[in-house]
This record gives sequence, C-alpha cells and structure tokens, in this order.
Amino acid sequence: MAQPSNTFDSYDAVGIREDLSDVIYDVSPEETPFYSACAKVKATNTYHEWQTDALRAAGANAHIEGDATTAEARTATVRRGNYTQIFKNSVIIPGTDDGLDKAGRSKEMAYQTLKVAKEQKLDIEKALFDNNARVAGNATTAREFAGAPSWLITNVDLQSGNSGANPTGDGTDARTDDGTATAFSQTKFDAVMQSIWESGGTPQTCYLSAFQMTKALAFAGNNNQRSQISAEGGKVSNYLAVYLTPWGEVTFVPSRQNRSRDVFIMQDDMWCVAMLRPTKNEALAKDGDYQKRQVVTELSLVCKNEKASGIIADNTTS
Repeated sequence: MAQPSNTFDSYDAVGIREDLSDVIYDVSPEETPFYSACAKVKATNTYHEWQTDALRAAGANAHIEGDATTAEARTATVRRGNYTQIFKNSVIIPGTDDGLDKAGRSKEMAYQTLKVAKEQKLDIEKALFDNNARVAGNATTAREFAGAPSWLITNVDLQSGNSGANPTGDGTDARTDDGTATAFSQTKFDAVMQSIWESGGTPQTCYLSAFQMTKALAFAGNNNQRSQISAEGGKVSNYLAVYLTPWGEVTFVPSRQNRSRDVFIMQDDMWCVAMLRPTKNEALAKDGDYQKRQVVTELSLVCKNEKASGIIADNTTS
C-alpha cells in the first residue's frame, strides 16, 4: 500500500520532542570481594606495623625427677610493616550545570562523585592483588603499599625454570614472574592447601580469574563437573562454589581485579586493611565558575601472618 497524496507524516514534522529515557544503564562490574572481606582497622601513621610469631616444632619432652630446670632459648617476634597509599579522584563541573535539565540524574556532581567512588574502590581492589613492592615515597614519589603477592613465600606453587622466584616476604620486593607458565590444576591446588594446613592455616576463600575458574570446574570430585539436567525445572548446572578437601573447605570467588596468572588461597581473618583516612567525599576550594570535589582514601594492606595463606603463581591465562 502507499500513502495518500500530501500525507504529512512524522518524517516531515519539525519540533518532535526527543524521547530520552530518564535512566542511565551501566553494567560495569563493581564487586570488590577481597577488599570487602578484609576487616578494617585504624592506622595512625603512614607506615603501619604489626608483629608475627610462631611456635617451635614439637619435640621429645621427658625429664627425670629432681632434674634441674634449664631455660630454653627463645626467639623474638618478627616486626612487619607496610606503607599507606593515597587513592584520589576529583570531579570538576561548571556552574552552568545547575541550570540544566538532564536525563537520568538531577545533579551531575552527585552522579559523577558516586561514579568515581565506585571506580576508586576497584582501584583499591586491584592494588591489593597487585604484584607490587612497597614504596616509602618522598616529596616527588607517591607512597605505595605492597600487594598480596609480595608477602606470600611459605605455601607457594611457582615455576622456577625461567626466572620465577619468591619475594623476600616482607613487602620490600615483588615476586619474580616465571617466563614459562603452566596450567592451573587440582594437583597444584591440593598441594598448596596441604602446605597451608601443615603451616597452621585454615583458609576459607580462593580468589581466581574467570579463566582459572573454568579450570577449577574440572576438578575431580566436583558434583557439577559435567553439566547435569535437573528433573525439577529443567535446569542445567555447571558451578563450583565450595571445594571440600582433607585440609579444609574453601569457597571459590571469581575476581576481575587480580592477575589471571595468580590464584590466591586466603585465610580471611589473616588479612586486613589499615585505614589512615577512610573514604571521604569533600568539596575543594573554587576560584571560578565551577564546583570541584574529590574522593580520597588512604590505606594499607596488612598480612597478619603469611603462613595462613598461599598462592599458586605462574599459571597460563589462555
């Protein structure tokens, strides 16, 4: 069919109002599982310190009656420390924005500061997982805290055939990545779990990338190792949430911010975040026709005792 002659349709019309939804859709991931799991403690200096200790190995302990008592040699505690790192983001919005009628938000400043706060939280999560040595900083160099990989030296599976090496374990240096990675496997996982148990740890959480999670789905003994059709609801399941080993029960938590080559097995209460300045949204001085605000956080990572956790390093990522 054809339009009648001289039909004035929507293509001819001028002044049709725009149809713009009053909602802004954003599916960007904002989960920070490790940062959220870490307890928050107070820091009172830019260099936050703590102490670790360990019991001696068990040995024979039998004495004769009336034996003179001789004091045992004792070892001092070990003092550890990490620097606080400043995370800062700012937003500048011109004064004209106050008079605009925008879709999806009433005030641009409120919308943007909320957005940068979420982005900063992701930056913090990434820094916690980063293979980064601590940096003391100075007037021209920013302070940086040592990330989780630089603390883990006892319960480790790594490749050493092509430069791979553990750090010192006090945050002063990073791990040395091996140039020849190997695939993440159940054998590696179980070995590190056993090592953690023998060291006295009781880990609860395994942080790993989506790629390594697919490897974990193939672990033997996983009831969902193969996709199964449920008689109820016709559901297909291929999921691993909790892995039960002789050395403990571990929850697998996919993480987008840790390096895919690293798989962390963590005892959650042996990690915390020392807050020198909790996240704050504050207005900055203005000298023109604009508003300026910043979101700032200053904190450090505390590894209370690295023997309670472990890392499977140098895993292939494709």
